[in-house]
Amino acid sequence: MIFSPVTLRSLTLKNRLVVAPMTTYSSHPDGQIRDSELEYLHRRAKGGFGMVMTAACYVHKSGHAFRGQWACSGEEFMPSLRAASGAIQSGGSAAVLQIHHGGRACSAALSGEQPWSASAIPSERPNAETPRAMTETDIQTAIDAYASAALRAKRARFDGVEIHGANTYLLQQFVSPHSNRRNDAWGQDRLKFPLAVVDAVLAAVGPDFPVGYRFSPEEMETPGIRWPDTAALLESLAQRPLAWVHISLGKFDQSSLVGDYDDPTLARVHRALGGRVPLIGVGQIQTLDDAERCLQLGCELVAIGRAAITEPEWPMVALAGGQPRLKMPRQDAESKLTLPAGLVERIAGAPGWFETEEDEVAASS
Repeated sequence: MIFSPVTLRSLTLKNRLVVAPMTTYSSHPDGQIRDSELEYLHRRAKGGFGMVMTAACYVHKSGHAFRGQWACSGEEFMPSLRAASGAIQSGGSAAVLQIHHGGRACSAALSGEQPWSASAIPSERPNAETPRAMTETDIQTAIDAYASAALRAKRARFDGVEIHGANTYLLQQFVSPHSNRRNDAWGQDRLKFPLAVVDAVLAAVGPDFPVGYRFSPEEMETPGIRWPDTAALLESLAQRPLAWVHISLGKFDQSSLVGDYDDPTLARVHRALGGRVPLIGVGQIQTLDDAERCLQLGCELVAIGRAAITEPEWPMVALAGGQPRLKMPRQDAESKLTLPAGLVERIAGAPGWFETEEDEVAASS
């Protein structure tokens, strides 16, 4: 099944393997993409993936969340967008732009102003900045920014867009009772803002352009997102003409993070969708067996994250019956794996994030 074609509304993919949207920390300070990022995307497209998703691309300057993050917030970024879609498509994969606003995960040093969020509640992480509660004008600005970015993606010849509503960023901040403590309509209905974004994007790009939505099913915080919140979000998303929904999980077969249920979250989400919208699964998928098990839990596509960094030709290797490379090379990872320098530096600065071949050598000595 993993190598069979799949159709997502108007878009048919040659297989069910997706390069997960992963931040590369490598774009120019002004938000323009670097050539090294284009080479990174192109190689993974040539490696046989049916779809390649880009790193999160900020739709408005207030949503700039990472150093080296690229942008789709204005017409000046059209050359970057066109270069990225071309790099992916020339490698033989469908190109999807992930559109994003960091909300309270942003810093004033990058965005140039106090972070925006649903409410003036900082996240529970070290050195978190306190955001300001968005005004009605801010909310409409953000909705319009998502819609405009999606239309730029269409004009830049991407094959689709994914709205990033996961991983504690702005859309999730409105869904969450931890970050959304508003008393107005945007707080009384915590789904109102993300659904307004979805509707605006769909209206902007028209019925034939594929749009997906990424979500996180739970939060560790108390209060935080729990299954009833996610079930309500999924029901609302399933009633809209989305091409896919994309879950965010640490491990594809994990159950509840907070002990609310024992069955795999992925299977639970699939049952809630009832086949109305294709589901992309993800989470520490390293081998072909992992990918097949992920499909068996109910998803229609499988996103490969870290293993697509260490093995750019993952689909080709797996199809040939080989074992994908799962460790970072001991030397010259940047050139061997076609990785942008910012990503290599970030990996090197986070011990334990990736296993390296040095670990294997040390264990055997």
